[in-house]
Amino acid sequence: MSQQLPSTIPTSLFETTADAIADTARELAASGWTPATSSNFSARIDADHAAITISGRDKGKLGRDDIMLIDMQGKAVGTDAKPSAETALHTQIYRRWPEMHAVLHTHSRTQSVASRLYASDGVIRLQGWELQKAITGYSTHESLLEIPVFPNTQHMPELVDRVDAWLNADKPLHAYLIDGHGIYTWGRDMRETHRHLEALEFLLGCELDLKRLRAS
Repeated sequence: MSQQLPSTIPTSLFETTADAIADTARELAASGWTPATSSNFSARIDADHAAITISGRDKGKLGRDDIMLIDMQGKAVGTDAKPSAETALHTQIYRRWPEMHAVLHTHSRTQSVASRLYASDGVIRLQGWELQKAITGYSTHESLLEIPVFPNTQHMPELVDRVDAWLNADKPLHAYLIDGHGIYTWGRDMRETHRHLEALEFLLGCELDLKRLRAS
């Protein structure tokens, strides 16, 4: 892929960011969380740009050529490559929170099942789990961590509006699920974002186990 960078973005910065995305993607793919080229990952480059996975690529085999530059409106910069269809959900996070520098979206079995099971409730309420403290801003298991479940749609502006409506209602948001789809989470750097994703995968799995045991 030919990637022409703006003069304000050093090649070394883009390559380092692309490598971090690719490394994380391969790790998540090895966990089985990105089946059939699903999922998308991004990282902020600067106030006006982010690097994101190119649409349709195998997330277990990503390299620098599988990552592209976009602006904060989700448009490709300096390339004819096509970004993920869900790019608008990434740039929404970066525009609302300048301190956020990475967004990870995966499709694990646990996330997908939880999204269907709790779709009618519209939210998964996590409380009493020690691992909630892995989410930045949560210091006790007694706190309530709400993960909304938004209806699925191929019309990205509709999903963007639903996320905005949640935030505009002054509700905390650290992640969300899309019905029959997967999870989105983010953080101040790739390490924090990966920690959030891993913790939420575990917590969702625990909730599913509890629901199954109570029904048996």
